Amino acid sequence: MIFTYKNSSVFYCDQGKGSAVVLLHGFLENSSMWNTIAPILARRNRVICIDLLGHGKTDTIGYLHTMEEMADMVSCVLKSLRIRRSFFIGHSMGGYVSLAFAKKFPENTKGLCLLNSTAQADTQTRKNQRLHANKIAVTNYISLVRASINNLFALSSKKIFSKEIIAITEDALQTSITGYIASNEGMRLRENTESVLQGISKRLIIAGEKDAVLSIESIQQEALRTNTKLVLLPNGHMSHIEDLEVLVKVLKSFIS
Repeated sequence: MIFTYKNSSVFYCDQGKGSAVVLLHGFLENSSMWNTIAPILARRNRVICIDLLGHGKTDTIGYLHTMEEMADMVSCVLKSLRIRRSFFIGHSMGGYVSLAFAKKFPENTKGLCLLNSTAQADTQTRKNQRLHANKIAVTNYISLVRASINNLFALSSKKIFSKEIIAITEDALQTSITGYIASNEGMRLRENTESVLQGISKRLIIAGEKDAVLSIESIQQEALRTNTKLVLLPNGHMSHIEDLEVLVKVLKSFIS
């Protein structure tokens, strides 16, 4: 389905009946990452999957996609569907957008799950890496995206999920360079939202023990600081692929 936001097209899917569950994908992904999980959750819930700005079939709307701008877009989609309160499950960047949504629209946030994501701001090192990646994107985009996707999987997973890695990479390369830079810059500028996470009554963090993107020690400390339940899965940043069966059980329990 297509929704118009600021004269631009936003793609989303809407299936099932019951409590609303909003699934938000990560950087260089799109709503198709939920193709296995969404139908399962939709057996008892209304599940909405949205392509975030500059990703999938949703247009890029400028040179900067802040997490707040994406949250506004999500809010507009949900208002058009007459959905007042929702559970949010955000993978990586989708978690940042979910937190931005919860900060702006707390009354519309029923619960929030950070999947391979964090409420912490980027470290200075990470901010510098994003700036460097944006420069590389202009001159060597394909190699940059391939390396980025490969790094999301645990070493032991790369051979097992080699076909999936190829498919995800091809999907990621559909993201325009402008969309890449706009979203990467938005992530670089985001602030710490641990207080927002702590203020949500039903909250959960799911992390991969071998995540090369997010420090597991840092996530464990975040969970302690915010008094948030933490579920550890054995693999990398792509829990929806690497640990699918266990993840589905955890998510079903979270939104039940």
